[in-house]
Amino acid sequence: MLDPGYVKDHLPDVEARLRTRGFDPGPELAELAACDAERRRLIPLVENLKRDQKTAGEAVARAKKEGRDAADVVAASKTRAAEIRELEAALEAVEARWRERLLTLPNLPHESVPVGTSAADNPEVRRWGTAPSFDFEPKPHWELGAALGILDFERATRMSGARFAVLSGAGARLERALIDFMLDLHTRDHGYREVEPPFLVNRAALTGTGNLPKFEQDLFRIAGDWDLFLIPTAEVPLTNLHREEILDGRLLPLKYTAYTPCFRSEAGSYGADVRGLIRQHQFDKVELVKFTTPDSSHAELEALTRDAETVLERLGLPYRRVLLCTGDMGFASAKTYDIEVWLPSQQTYREISSCSNTEAFQARRAQIRYRADGTGKPQFVHTLNGSGLAVGRTLIAILENGQRRDGSIAIPPALQPYMGGVEAIEPGS
Repeated sequence: MLDPGYVKDHLPDVEARLRTRGFDPGPELAELAACDAERRRLIPLVENLKRDQKTAGEAVARAKKEGRDAADVVAASKTRAAEIRELEAALEAVEARWRERLLTLPNLPHESVPVGTSAADNPEVRRWGTAPSFDFEPKPHWELGAALGILDFERATRMSGARFAVLSGAGARLERALIDFMLDLHTRDHGYREVEPPFLVNRAALTGTGNLPKFEQDLFRIAGDWDLFLIPTAEVPLTNLHREEILDGRLLPLKYTAYTPCFRSEAGSYGADVRGLIRQHQFDKVELVKFTTPDSSHAELEALTRDAETVLERLGLPYRRVLLCTGDMGFASAKTYDIEVWLPSQQTYREISSCSNTEAFQARRAQIRYRADGTGKPQFVHTLNGSGLAVGRTLIAILENGQRRDGSIAIPPALQPYMGGVEAIEPGS
């Protein structure tokens, strides 16, 4: 959530910066201004009536003490009390409407984010590795996996519908190996604390990270009386670990990592990447989340992004980093880097991680604050998140970049200990 005071005092700046995201904030800002004007009208009315009520109460007490009749004062107090209740209800409704509108506004882009309208405007920051060359036509991962007997979409469709997959044999083992490899790297080498969070969260948790109320159609909600949702990413429970807490600033940054399955209905995106594992309703991911001070958050974003890139470097997978322009960023982000891995079958780079600094946007929604020296006035932390990495897409990259003419797949040396020493996936494995 944006800083309400900043929005009120800098409306032209807020509107201009939000428009660079391709978002027209006009109706929301007009409603916020109207709500603020109504709040400013109602608040003094309520305060004046409460002051009069207190004075009347003192007058009744004096009258009773002196044995005088105070019936008229009591009757006026009853009328005034009813008026106060009515005005307070109106004020509560206005503040609820004001908050609802504020929750629909995306984050303001950081000043270092380039202005643009789509992915075509995202500048490349760096590139690592060399795309492999083949003396045969490289196959897509869905053909490679099916031929090896490790990837089955047909059976998954019969039990769950489109955009689900079954991994078996060496395919299932490769998925598990990647999860263990990533968690070991981030905890051992990068200093993150591993967490196993709930995979179901409530509405407040999703509101805190910015998934609700705007993107409810992209979530899987539990039926019945349970107001719970399957997590779209471990970012949600990890960020909410410190919901409504005041942290000791001397302990920041706090760094967490978690493996979870992720669930996304992604309404409206059907038809894009419907073949293979690129876009599934259920997928595995290792997530990275940080809680930092405002003055260090952008340096911590650079470090978090490097932590995610290291996974690909250890696996020998070519990638590039791009900086997302204003029109291509996520709702909660102030600045985002995408890491894109090379896929030979498509002859292009595809996203495998998004690393974002949301600044105080999520912390303000989830009421996560810190005291700089453990004491003093609390202020909002900055929260960061990134995939470290999307496991299924990493599996895709290994299959496609490691494919051989005979259909077998070379396992990266760094991953072989997690595969029991297996150096290649052969047909029937």
